[in-house]
Amino acid sequence: MCGRYDLNSPPIKLKTSFQTDFGRIAQELSPRYNIAPSVRVPVVRIEDGERRAAMTTWGLVPRWAKDLSGIKPINARGESIAEKPMFRDAFKRRRCLIPADGFYEWKRSASGKQPWRLTMADKEPFAMAGIWEEWGKEGQKLETCAIITIGANELMAPIHDRMPVIIAHETYRRWLDPANESPFELLAPYPAENMIAYPVSIRVNSPKNDDSGLIEPLPQKNRRARCRAPRVPPRLLETEAAFFALAAIAFIGAMIILLLPRTQKAVVASAVAK
Repeated sequence: MCGRYDLNSPPIKLKTSFQTDFGRIAQELSPRYNIAPSVRVPVVRIEDGERRAAMTTWGLVPRWAKDLSGIKPINARGESIAEKPMFRDAFKRRRCLIPADGFYEWKRSASGKQPWRLTMADKEPFAMAGIWEEWGKEGQKLETCAIITIGANELMAPIHDRMPVIIAHETYRRWLDPANESPFELLAPYPAENMIAYPVSIRVNSPKNDDSGLIEPLPQKNRRARCRAPRVPPRLLETEAAFFALAAIAFIGAMIILLLPRTQKAVVASAVAK
């Protein structure tokens, strides 16, 4: 899945990357390093036959929803998106690109969950595949979006089994084209060799934290501290070994006494007492 990402590229860089003018939403495009669900995020979509940037709320509300009290999924599985009533209409007619500089995922281990950041090897912004909807009832209007996910590539697999679908620059037009109702060939894991991944601070766990320090690689010494088992002092190991040795001898002696005939038990017991 994808439940957190960052977007810190300036509008001028996004304009070059997406061949889209971000000017009309520039006031809402301050650098963000810990984007969480339910907030407004930029998307690139087709409006009146042209590629345009817009702001939507992350968490999809289908247009047929009676109200806003229902589930608002932030992800849609690529394998079943064309079948699910929640997503299929948007997948056919309202696809979008969701700009990002990186996304986060948490790797489980015996010591807990470690957040990792994944980004492009060339450090350029990229596009996650998305769908968007427009909901309106009784004077209310809301535009929402969701990120499409797929099985992990080789880089992502040791961290998590899912990842967002990433649309390559050369396929932006095909993905956004409303005449193309089923671009299934684009729903594939992005090539692992074009990406990098590294652990980051657990500060990213809280959406309240939103600063550039979140995307910095975790210092090497901190990685070792989190992964290495605690070192046991040598003297403590020797003491424990001696204790277990004595316990083993006592256990063996008790078993011999239980198994020997009654007359021999007395002899052994006398010898042990001495």
